[in-house]
Order: sequence, then structure tokens, then C-alpha cells
Amino acid sequence: MSPHARNRSFMSRFGMSAIYIILGLLSLLALYPLWYELVASLSSSRAINSGEVSLWPVDFNIESYKRLFDEGQLLTAMSNTVLVTIVGTALNILFTVLAAYPLSRKRLWGRNTLLIFITFTMLFVAGMIPNFILIKTLGLMDTYWALWLPSLISTYNLFVMKTFMEGLPVELEESASIDGAGDWRILLQIIMPLCKPILAALSLFYAVGWWNSYFNVLLYINESTKQTLTLKLYQMILQVDPSLLNDMSGEGALDAVLLTPEAVKAAAIIIAIAPILVVYPFLQKHFVKGVLIGSVKG
Repeated sequence: MSPHARNRSFMSRFGMSAIYIILGLLSLLALYPLWYELVASLSSSRAINSGEVSLWPVDFNIESYKRLFDEGQLLTAMSNTVLVTIVGTALNILFTVLAAYPLSRKRLWGRNTLLIFITFTMLFVAGMIPNFILIKTLGLMDTYWALWLPSLISTYNLFVMKTFMEGLPVELEESASIDGAGDWRILLQIIMPLCKPILAALSLFYAVGWWNSYFNVLLYINESTKQTLTLKLYQMILQVDPSLLNDMSGEGALDAVLLTPEAVKAAAIIIAIAPILVVYPFLQKHFVKGVLIGSVKG
């Protein structure tokens, strides 16, 4: 190998090493706030208030988590959130596919006009008050349909799915049509298996949205037994009154030393995001591939 080639090889390795180091540092900076919340949720009130908490828990305890789970309301809220997320995501994917498939086919009559009307919904919305009046008039208050029906399709996700389907080989559909397959059979047996990456990506988008849903639940769900995790956590955080903790004595004072509103908030954050963090690694491969293909092709 010539000296020039060796120099280029060294510079290439040095450049790649520098890129990995920079990306590693940026990853650590992005992950540190989450790590800090986990550490704070496991630390005492004294350590948090004195600024001793940084990388590791100080005066390790789980009082914040015990406080959140003690009354049993959180488990009910979590089960409600799981129900809302699973059903909501399934409905989203179903109606997104049913809308995206015909819109991705140029033979659809009035396709361009429909796309104009759909795009219009991305730019203009009715607003909160008309939506609330509509939900109340339809008698959907205190039901999960008040959450599901207005959010059946995300226009952005619809266009991502449509773009992905437009990038699929037309010859597959033509061959199936020649063999006598109808639109439903083509969609279910040919198109859907090829859409696994984009389905995984959009499922994650929708699921994260449902899991973190807060404002619509606050508006439309008044029964405490039907409230979801984010709203219930917010209510439980508000119940942690620092003045009451300061007035405690005996065992209560010991608990107050270990428990602080900041620790409860940190524990609530960890509880809220943990399920998504567990699910994401299993969908990461399809997620990245689906988003890239669905956004670039077409």
C-alpha cells in the first residue's frame, strides 16, 4: 500500500471514529434528562432539595412509587390506557389503510379533488368548542368513543401510507387482477404483507399518541374510573402538597424526608414512558425503514 493510500485510510478511520464519538456524546446528552428523572424518583427529598442528585440515587428509596400505587387508582388508569391505546391504534391503522389504498391508485375517480379536501383538514380545524359541542350532542361524553371517533385518521400519517403504497410495484397488482383477484383480495393478500414496515412505524406513532393522550381525556372523560394514566398521574401529583409534608410528625415526618413533589413527578414520568421504551426496540428496525420509504418514495 502506498503512503498516500495509507494516509487516506488513516484519515478515513479517524473521521469515522470522530463521528462515533460525537454521536455517542450527543446520545448521552439526550439520555441524561431521562436518567436524571429515574435517579430523582429513587432519591430522598433532602438529597433532591440540596442538589446532591446527579448520576446516582442518594438515600435510595421507592416511596414515590409506593405513593403513586398505594391507592390502586394507578393500576386502573393503566388498564384504561392500555385499552384506549390498543383499540385506538387498531382503529387508526384500519381506517388509514382503507383510505390510503384507494387514494394511492390513479384510477380512483375524483382522486385529486379528494386529496385537496383532505389536505385542507391539515391547514384548518374547527376548534375546541365546536368539537366539544359535537361530542356532547352525539351523547359520547364519558365514553372512549369520544376519544376514538374524532381521531380515526391522522392526515399526515395517511399521506405517508399513501406514498408508501404508491411506491409498490404496479405489476404485482396487475398480475393479481389478471388472475381474477379483486381489490379486497389484492389489498389483504398482496399490499398489506408488503406494508409491514410502514404499518409498524405508523402503529408506533399512533400508539405513542394514545398513550400520552391528556387533553381530550380531560375534556370528555369525567368519571374517575375511566380516566387514563396521564390525567390520573397529573391529579395525583397535585395531591402531593409540600406544606402538608412539612407539617407531618413521627413516621409521617420520616416519609416526608423521603418523599417530595419533585420525586413524585419524576416517578410519574418514568411510569408514563416506561411501556413505550419497552416496546420501541422491537419496532425500531421497521420504524426506521417504514418512515424513510414512506416519506421519500413517490
